[in-house]
Formats: sequence, structure tokens, C-alpha cells
Amino acid sequence: MRSKIIFFSLLVVFLVSCQRDPLKKKATIVFYNLENLFDTIDDPAIDDEEFLPEADKHWNTERYEKKLQDIAQVIAAINTEELPELIGVCEIENQAVLHDLVEEEPLADGNYQIVHIDSPDKRGIDVGLLYRKGEFKVLEEEAILVDPGFETRDILHVFGKLGKDKVHVFVNHWPSRWGGLEKSQPNRIVAAQTLKNKVDEILKDNAKAKIIIIGDMNDEPDNKSLAEVLDAQTPDSKADLYNLMIPLDEQNLGSYNYRGDWNMIDNIVVSASVLHGEGFVANNQLGQVFHQPWMEYHNKSAQMSPNRTYGGPNYYGGISDHFPVFLQLNWNK
Repeated sequence: MRSKIIFFSLLVVFLVSCQRDPLKKKATIVFYNLENLFDTIDDPAIDDEEFLPEADKHWNTERYEKKLQDIAQVIAAINTEELPELIGVCEIENQAVLHDLVEEEPLADGNYQIVHIDSPDKRGIDVGLLYRKGEFKVLEEEAILVDPGFETRDILHVFGKLGKDKVHVFVNHWPSRWGGLEKSQPNRIVAAQTLKNKVDEILKDNAKAKIIIIGDMNDEPDNKSLAEVLDAQTPDSKADLYNLMIPLDEQNLGSYNYRGDWNMIDNIVVSASVLHGEGFVANNQLGQVFHQPWMEYHNKSAQMSPNRTYGGPNYYGGISDHFPVFLQLNWNK
């Protein structure tokens, strides 16, 4: 009788511990350019005058709250079974707007925590990472300076545990194409080289390191910065890094529409262990662009593009001028 009681007690302890620490089977990684998510408060330290109530855009609390609600609905719709575990974002003014975002329903149910470090960008637009507490644990975080002589966004590097897996996540927003593709290209090459140096350092220390690179690179997969400098290749090749947006890019699909042409400037790049390793691995070795009809704008010619918030000083009331991209991971061990 005593042995039966002991066995039953041990069984109860085991079942309770399993409930407290279930093995995570799936994970969703998202990147979303939020198109100038600014609050309405003047910050003398940055150039935010464009997004104040008295400016030409007439940015105000009502419009700000609508944008927050819309973004939250988009993120929640990417995986209707469960909120994403990791969400990289760019074009955010500060940490306060991220706090406001994660308090919106239905994101509030995800218990999201924030990693954000102010960058040297003179407009104040930064990158950040949202993660679900309990699903991801931050072990280290750092802002990688791209170029001391150029005021652009840092690269955010977060090392942590996703379930039982250790992963390096890099959130990027490389310099824009302002002034033209060729004239601005050297700036993005510097950003790519900065990232490549850090990735090489990680892989030298651990060839099986899991690395997930997400961001608005302002370049497409076949541009020099990504294809040559970062050396991110097709998922079916043999390389250190793979750009999972290449298959869609080859179908002339994209995350951003410029004057009627689709551009795949929001990219997801992973190391070999994310494709071929154990633990969390990429589902179908493919990144995805997410959009639904309620996120779209259709012009008079029936051409579709992301429904943006502004066009110059004109308020359109849309969500963002980018569609989010995402990656599904499955446990393979």
C-alpha cells in the first residue's frame, strides 16, 4: 500500500512538472515595418515634429490609437492558433509606443516583453523585439553600431532561449534608398558587412549556432548587400546563411509595393541549423508574406498594395506601407 502511495505521488509530481514546462512544438517569428509608429508627444532629443498634432500630418491621439489597434489585429491574425513568439519591428519612435502596442487586445493576452535600445537615427526611428514571456528568455542583448560616421539604426542582437533552443535573433532596418539605389547602396553594404562580421564570429565559435536575421534591409535578396556581402543564398543550396524569401521573390512577390512594382525588401535569413538541425527548424524552408483583404489598398486599375497610413501629408488611415513577413518553426527532435 505504501509503495502504491509513493508511486502515485511521484506520478502526480511528474504530471504537474510537465504542465509547468511543456515542450514547445511550434513557434512563429514575425517581422513588421510599422510605418512611422510615433506617439503624439514632442521629444526635443529627436526630429519628431512631423508627427505632432500641429504638424501638416495632424497626427493625433485618435489616429495613434487606431494604428495601434490595427497593428495588433494584423499580428494576431498571422497565426490564429497562437500569438507569435517573437516579433521584430522597425520604424518605431521609442519604447513607449511598444508598451502601448502590447497592451492592445488581443496582444495583451500574449504577455509580451520588450527589447529596445535607442539608436543614433536622428529621426528617432528604431528597431525592437517583442517576445512572449514564458516562451522566450533573453540571455543577452546588444545594439550593434553600423557606422560611427553615419546616423542610422543600430542592429539589435538578442540571444536567448526559445523553448529549449538557444537562438541568436538580429533585428535590422538598413539605410534607405533615398537618393537612388546606386547612390545609397554603399550604406547598406556597410550594414551588411557589420552584420556579417558578427555572424561569422558566432559561427566560428559554434558552427551549429541557430541564427535568425529579420528586417527591412531596403534591398532585395539578389542585391549586393544580401547576395554577396551577407552571402545569403537559396534554401536549396549549400551555404552558411539562407534567405528564405528568395522563393517568393523569384515569383515577383514582395512585402512592399513601389509605384506598382513589388519589392522583397523585408527579409528572413537563417543559419544552416535552422534548416537542417535539431530542435526548432524552419517549416517548408520558406518565409511568408502575410496579408488579408482588410490590409490592402486597390487603386482604380485594381492594383493591390499595402494600405498605408500616410502618403506625404495625406492621411489614408491604413495600417502600414509594408506587409509583415513571418517564419514558422517546428520542433524536430
